[in-house]
Amino acid sequence: MKINGESRRIKTAIIVIALGFSLAQMSAATAAAKTITCYKGTIVKKVTTAKCPTGYSTKKPVVKATIPATSAIAFQGNYTGKVSLLWGDGYVQVTSVKATGTGKVGDFAELSGTGSAAPAAQCDSFAGSGTLGTGANTIKVAFDTSAKGCAADDSAPTKITFSGNAVIKSGTGKYATAKGTFKVTGSFSIQTSAAGKSETDAFSMSATGSITLK
Repeated sequence: MKINGESRRIKTAIIVIALGFSLAQMSAATAAAKTITCYKGTIVKKVTTAKCPTGYSTKKPVVKATIPATSAIAFQGNYTGKVSLLWGDGYVQVTSVKATGTGKVGDFAELSGTGSAAPAAQCDSFAGSGTLGTGANTIKVAFDTSAKGCAADDSAPTKITFSGNAVIKSGTGKYATAKGTFKVTGSFSIQTSAAGKSETDAFSMSATGSITLK
């Protein structure tokens, strides 16, 4: 009886070991059949092994946002065209400026603008704004407080010279992020300054600076 009992214990142990081995094999087979995703930089690989290949990880890399590079475009243009004026009692409206530029003007060969002034002295400040370019790619500029116009004489007819900083206020198309300032000088000659009179005169202007894009 003692031998038979020992025999039963041995058989039982063998059965337990066999079952454990079978379960382990099943578990390994299940693990092998499971698909996992492995990452290595920008490379993505799906495998059915229990672990990722050497150099790969199951942790997805964090993609850092790319900051666009900033670029600057040199600008130098000489513009000629026409300026239209409407004189009032103590003020003048620049109803239209139309000019074409040459030089390093890129997409900005065309200039259009408006302005105004209320001159109380032979040299005085003025307000002015304009658009450089046509179509989808343009920039809008406006003179800052440095803008000044001066008459060569105290009465018309006379030559008017002007200067100031034209600041980029906005842009469209590929110049939507444009920033920058142009140094501007120019001149035109007036025939009258009588209230109610209007005239169109030859106009010239130069602008130098840079356009920064981001």
